[in-house]
Amino acid sequence: MWNDILALLKQELIVCFIILILLIIKVGAAEWKIDRILMLANVLLLANFVAGFVSNFEGSLFNEMFTTNRLINLEKNMLNLATLIISLQSYNWLKSHKHIIEFYVLVLSTLLGMFFMISGGNLLIFYLGLELSTIPLAAIANFDLAKRQSSEAAFKFIISSAFSSGLLLFGISLVYGTTGSLDFDVIGHMLTGTSLQLFAFILLLSGFAFKISVVPFHLWTADVYEGSPVAVTSYLSVVSKAAIFFVLVPVLYIVFKPLAGHWYNMLFILSILTMVIGNLFAIRQNNLKRLLAFSSISQVGFILVGISGSSQAGSASVVYFLLIYVFSNLGAFGVVSFISALTGRETIEDYKGLYATNPMLSWVLTIALFSLAGIPPTAGFFGKFFLLMAGAGRGNYALIVIAALNMIIALYYYLGVVKAIFMEANESPIEHLKVPALPKMGMLLCAIGIIVTGFVGWIYDYISALSLGF
Repeated sequence: MWNDILALLKQELIVCFIILILLIIKVGAAEWKIDRILMLANVLLLANFVAGFVSNFEGSLFNEMFTTNRLINLEKNMLNLATLIISLQSYNWLKSHKHIIEFYVLVLSTLLGMFFMISGGNLLIFYLGLELSTIPLAAIANFDLAKRQSSEAAFKFIISSAFSSGLLLFGISLVYGTTGSLDFDVIGHMLTGTSLQLFAFILLLSGFAFKISVVPFHLWTADVYEGSPVAVTSYLSVVSKAAIFFVLVPVLYIVFKPLAGHWYNMLFILSILTMVIGNLFAIRQNNLKRLLAFSSISQVGFILVGISGSSQAGSASVVYFLLIYVFSNLGAFGVVSFISALTGRETIEDYKGLYATNPMLSWVLTIALFSLAGIPPTAGFFGKFFLLMAGAGRGNYALIVIAALNMIIALYYYLGVVKAIFMEANESPIEHLKVPALPKMGMLLCAIGIIVTGFVGWIYDYISALSLGF
């Protein structure tokens, strides 16, 4: 029994162990230099990522309330990788902060909650994991204690999270009332499509939609992203959203499969609204954090197109795109975070002529934006291609045409930033910035990942093979 617990809970136990180490260090933190703490934290995160590929097992615990398999292990490792990259890129910001250890403890606490959420085979475990991952996020959104805007972002985030969690909990209670169970396997066999069950599903889907910023549940996103520290914004836009999508796919494909005809129509409408409104609002933005916030909303619309395929290809395309999204979005946010931490400049006008003074930062940001736009030969092109192909599996080509048109609209604001960087002059350009080793490593890792993930074909084949259960 204990051997099974240690083997199947390996990743969760490692995260708990890292948190324990950091708390012990906090006791004697006055004797530690900031650089030493940052180096140790990144080494621990790297060890956590590497350990995620060693001695992985499949199985379940606690009467199948906790399950794990090769696909779930891969998804957790993707979150580990994203957390490591964010930590590397946030070096300059964290170096000037006096609560470094608290930041890592809160981030790892949210990561632990996401792990339990992804492995949950029961709605109760899923909800507990969701709350464990959400509450610390509100704390780190307010991590710049001296900035009023950061406090405002945290307040808006906790209010919207509380509302969405209430919807989820209400939906869970109705599901339990109509099926008599909270277990995923049992619920799928007890659904008959009654009006009360459909209402319960709408509540659950609305709760998920809040968490991933689906239109019209997206209104909190831009303000929270702009007010939070850029490192936290990166975490919210990538790690938090990816974790919810990793749960949403099996919930739709397995638990609510009997209601597939209903939720497909819902996803059809939500995906169109999310793509169109996300792109239209992104066009109007001048602040890069707000632009990337609305950009991330439009990307969610594309992911919903892939999920609507309701097939193995749909599951594989979502996981593959999220892997690309980790590199692409973190590459863009990494550059914005670094420049913001040193200069405080975040608008598109500030980035005019950036290539003349900071060519490396310019190229990393450009590659990331090209990938987000879906321009070949970057990985983002292949990611969106597989999403659209999965969505086309249902034969609804109108949805695919609308998605393709939105890709063209997105080119306008992505290329607008690239134009400012390379082709426009600035009377007071951003001065040359020396990039320390750790942030440079994080940025280059993103740029290399964007290129390699698109050209190494076996990555998608491997993910597709792990998705056979769908």
